[in-house]
Amino acid sequence: MRLHKEVAHELKQMLDGCDIAGYNSNRFDIPMLVEEFLRADVDFDMKGRRLVDVQNIFHKMEQRTLTAAYKFYCNKNLDGAHSAEVDASATHEILVAQLQRYPDLGTSIDSVLKLIGEESIVDFARRFILENGIEIFNFGKYKGKAVADVLRNEPQYYDWMMKGDFPQYTKQKLTEIRTRSLLKKN
Repeated sequence: MRLHKEVAHELKQMLDGCDIAGYNSNRFDIPMLVEEFLRADVDFDMKGRRLVDVQNIFHKMEQRTLTAAYKFYCNKNLDGAHSAEVDASATHEILVAQLQRYPDLGTSIDSVLKLIGEESIVDFARRFILENGIEIFNFGKYKGKAVADVLRNEPQYYDWMMKGDFPQYTKQKLTEIRTRSLLKKN
């Protein structure tokens, strides 16, 4: 612990009066840095420091839209964006261009998903996520808790969600989880 505290003091001196910049730093590096100072019991004041996250600049300056992707990958302007036919056609052209540009993607759905990862979606609103095959709440007071456990221990939460302003698909998935959990008990 002594060495950790000494290093923290040295780092604090180096950063004294400095603004901080990094890539994805506001969500990763800076919170980690502050936590480490707290662990070392070294007072590191963030007040008055300006934080520049280079990733935010990238996302702000380089649009993340279908029109921008079409221009980037196909070097064409997308006329008639937001009509289903134009958007679907542009998406197809972008995928073909991506497969050509990034040979590591391969040419099959399996090879693409192997490289980029396949997202496990429970509900599209992402109110629930999948962790180790178990549906987990991803919002509210039960965030991080297993949905089945919460519904078993507080069945009124199911009623609250079913009456709430949640998407129908989320409610459908909630009902499926509840039904499966009730069937397991019997």
